[in-house]
Amino acid sequence: MRRIAIDMDEVIADFNSKHLKVYNHDYGDNLTIEDLKVGRLEDIRPHLASQIIDYLHNPLFFRDLEVMKDSQEVIRNLSKRYEIYITTAAMEFPSSFNAKYEWLREHFGFLNDMNFVFCGDKSIIHADYLIDDNVRHFDRFNGQGILFSAPHNLSVTGFDRVSNWQEVQQYFLKS
Repeated sequence: MRRIAIDMDEVIADFNSKHLKVYNHDYGDNLTIEDLKVGRLEDIRPHLASQIIDYLHNPLFFRDLEVMKDSQEVIRNLSKRYEIYITTAAMEFPSSFNAKYEWLREHFGFLNDMNFVFCGDKSIIHADYLIDDNVRHFDRFNGQGILFSAPHNLSVTGFDRVSNWQEVQQYFLKS
């Protein structure tokens, strides 16, 4: 059975909306997803970069992210024909582990939690496909990288790209 590895943040979990909400609340700003098309939040407000990154060290930050539209249904369908792994670079923010694990159990409990992979360098993942919003994870990945559209990667070219979970379904379940 072929394997699909799927990133968590900004692919199945709506990281940007939460990050913006917390930042805007704390700093009285009104940045939107549209603003992130020029860069990540810490790039747009470099004078607050360390405070913006500090949010991600909060052990609960990742616990209540919204689920990306259609991701549960499509992944459930894919899991009938593919071996599915959720791969998240949690080692960048080790305090996120429990929150991410609980979030995955709550929203993707139909997957075997032995297929939840918490790592740093995703090149260790042995899969046929990797769906991710960050092209750096494709650098040494041996399978097919599929770029999931996010505001920060809209100008990136040279990869198969999907913009939403309906496109993921079309990509994999053509027949």
